[in-house]
Amino acid sequence: MGHARIMVEIKHRETGAILETIATESLVGADLRDMQLSGADLRGMDLSGANLTSSDLDGACLAGARLVDAILIGAHLKQADLSNADLTRARLGSEHPARSAMLNHVNLAGARLAQADLRGVEIRYANLQGADLSHADLRSTDFHGSDLRAVKAIHALFIRANLREADLSDADLRDCHLNDANLVRANLSHADLTSTTADGFTVLNLANLEGANLNGARLRGILAQDTNFRHANLTNVDLTNASLGGSILHRADLTNADFAGVELASVTLEFANVSKARNAQVPSYKQNLR
Repeated sequence: MGHARIMVEIKHRETGAILETIATESLVGADLRDMQLSGADLRGMDLSGANLTSSDLDGACLAGARLVDAILIGAHLKQADLSNADLTRARLGSEHPARSAMLNHVNLAGARLAQADLRGVEIRYANLQGADLSHADLRSTDFHGSDLRAVKAIHALFIRANLREADLSDADLRDCHLNDANLVRANLSHADLTSTTADGFTVLNLANLEGANLNGARLRGILAQDTNFRHANLTNVDLTNASLGGSILHRADLTNADFAGVELASVTLEFANVSKARNAQVPSYKQNLR
């Protein structure tokens, strides 16, 4: 007698309808490319190493799922639930933005994305509260309007990322590269942008922080050259030993900001309330500027 083939049925999270039937014992390393899995119930499933390239997972439930080393390039995950999912080293991004995954309005609260590739991924208005993005590749990733409160993103690459109007309050951004990132009107209050080592630093060169809220943020030793801080809220910010060459603080709120050890000769300070800052050594030729 022949052995009955073992099948895995993937059902819809609400209707229970069978979306796909796969001849396999488990979904670990499974070939799930180009599948129609919109609304699928995959909660808690082990999809480690699975290939989900270009699959439709819009609205799917992957809460608590294991997606370590999974390939999700070009996958659609709009409004999917990936809360507390493990996406360590998962590949969702591409150097060609058109091939990157789509994750707008996704729930990634508490998810693990350490060392994940999210290059060029669209992840707008998403919930990433408390997610782990340590060592993740987020170059050119679009986080517009997303909730990144209390994320852990040590050594993450946010180069050219769009974080416009994103909420990064209480985020751990130590040793991150935020070069040329768009942080216009982003909330970085009480975020940590220092370093995990004595001689390390977080990089904000050429970043745009116009109108951003940095109240109480830790920017000690930061490298922020040619950075736009126009109209930014820098109240209570620790900028000790920061490198701000060429940066613009036009009309920034510097109340109680600590500028100890900061060279201000090449910093644009017009209409910034420097008199309310601490330890600001403004060169004499700039002191009469408004």
